Amino acid sequence: MYNYLEFEKPVADLEGKILELKKLSEAGEAVDVAEEIARLEKRSSEALREVYRQLQPWQKAQVARHADRPHCLDYVGRLFTDFTPLAGDRLYGEDNAIIGGFARFRGEPVAILGQEKGADTKARLKHNFGMARPEGYRKAVRIMELADRFGVRLVTLVDTAGAYPGIGAEERGQAEAIARSTSISLGLKVPVVSVIIGEGGSGGAIAIATANKVYMLEHAIYSVISPEGAASILWRDPTRARDAATSMKITAADLLEMKVIDGIIPEPLGGAHRGAETAIDAAGDQIANAFAELAAQGIDYREHRRDKFLAIGRGL
Repeated sequence: MYNYLEFEKPVADLEGKILELKKLSEAGEAVDVAEEIARLEKRSSEALREVYRQLQPWQKAQVARHADRPHCLDYVGRLFTDFTPLAGDRLYGEDNAIIGGFARFRGEPVAILGQEKGADTKARLKHNFGMARPEGYRKAVRIMELADRFGVRLVTLVDTAGAYPGIGAEERGQAEAIARSTSISLGLKVPVVSVIIGEGGSGGAIAIATANKVYMLEHAIYSVISPEGAASILWRDPTRARDAATSMKITAADLLEMKVIDGIIPEPLGGAHRGAETAIDAAGDQIANAFAELAAQGIDYREHRRDKFLAIGRGL
């Protein structure tokens, strides 16, 4: 059974009935129910398709944050081989919210950076729900500089509500660390491809998403602040997050139209959590295509990134 979101109730009811019938059948407590199960499965599929055909921005935010959605480590485990993680920023300590290291992607060496939210309570606490502290961004800078030094392409996987806003993080220079990570990323001589796999929040996301090519999964969101945060500022009422999400244009379709991102990676019907391997493989194909496209262009990657980000918002 899936963890159903509020707007998925029609689907949940149907799939609950299907599960109940299957259990009765397996226990020998029901006559042949195959025909009824097939009928309900068809209705469930149609209901799911109808629900996801008309998702509102706030509903997409809920899908992007779904507890069962594949996270950074799921992508690393499936798409990359020979992954060697690096730890520590050589200044203060280790930050488990940011995963980084070197690996092979389809036979070629790459550097990897990503935010890991964690798949269960223990992991979420360990990874601080994907919210990095300054040492996390300084670790990212360290890995970026190593990638640049050795001429290794960089892949980043973005999934964070934002950088951690705690007092200790601020005392250790959170803003400076984010700014430096963004600056270093802009200046890399190697190609950088970024995929927003869930939630891309504020400077915590852009610090590792300043790439030559930026893609979003179909139901991911990308924003300068969370809908709840925006509602608190605009209306002093965080319960108006739904209104804020609509006004902020946080969906992949909105951001592609505004040319903030370069493409949308389709998800399985019902979201990436209903077909994690399919979603991850689609992201892998897009990453490979992006690197091939960049290589074929024979461009200066630093100049390309500079022009790309300076052009955002012009002509709208």
